[in-house]
Amino acid sequence: MNEFIKIAKAVMVGHAVGDALGVPVEFRTRDYLNKNPVTEMIGFGTHPVPKGAWSDDTSMSLCALESLSKGKIDFDDVMLNFGKWYYYNEFTATGETFDIGNTCSEAIHRYFKEKIPYNKCGLSDEYSNGNGSLMRIHPFTLYLIYHNKNKLRYTHYIIIGQASALTHAHVRSQIACFLYSYILWEIIESQRKECIKNTWRDIRLFFSHRSADCGGDARALSELGYFSRIFDGIDKLNVTEIMSDGYVVHTLEAAIWCLLTTDSYEECVLKAVNLGDDTDTTAAVAGGLAGALYGYDAIPEEWHNSLLRRDYIEELCEKAFK
Repeated sequence: MNEFIKIAKAVMVGHAVGDALGVPVEFRTRDYLNKNPVTEMIGFGTHPVPKGAWSDDTSMSLCALESLSKGKIDFDDVMLNFGKWYYYNEFTATGETFDIGNTCSEAIHRYFKEKIPYNKCGLSDEYSNGNGSLMRIHPFTLYLIYHNKNKLRYTHYIIIGQASALTHAHVRSQIACFLYSYILWEIIESQRKECIKNTWRDIRLFFSHRSADCGGDARALSELGYFSRIFDGIDKLNVTEIMSDGYVVHTLEAAIWCLLTTDSYEECVLKAVNLGDDTDTTAAVAGGLAGALYGYDAIPEEWHNSLLRRDYIEELCEKAFK
């Protein structure tokens, strides 16, 4: 099998398994999960879906991947896939769409019902900084890696920002997606989680001195401060200092904290789920990173065998990257 297809499957299935592990206990508190920790794949619970069912995190990721499998980035086509998912239950695990975030829902409505173009339909106010674009950004990173785009060039930043802005257009969400994309790329290249600790200087220099490409971006540089904990010893923080709600900064922090403070795919995603609150998205974001780091074979066999429509996810990876 082509090595890159293996990487794509590790990331996509790693993400989907994390999502499915978190679905049954979404919105459960950390205190509840401390007393009743998730240790295996289960079904039902918060949502009336069977074991192995994944949520909007994976559905929207597959919408993006299916579009990218056509060989180019076409944001209108991605939005059309979002519509097929949102209105017609395509790209779902069970044939039914569930667990849709408000910002994603509103952006899709604006595109289809109000005919607002893809580059303006995403919500850009500060209160629209949920994790709904972060959870689906990894297929765009895989596309850029495959086409050998430099990970710290303006093209990378713009494409990831545009992909986020389909639903989440505030610069903070765009930066969160770019940071995740950059970190995912670094992990795929180095196969070392320690690479995360060495990226802060590069990221700051990129936003400070990329004037040769685009004339600088003072707003983006000022927003970068919201993410400083990630690169400033987040692995040294206690669990009580890690938030796992739906705020995009908290999700990115929690996912990276879980990756840095564990030593296997299984340990990473279970730690993410058992943080509580937005369990599916935290574990999905962490699971994509952990899949890239540890590889497909590190995902417990029982988990990926339980994952609904796993064959479809893997076939789409092959279609996209073969």
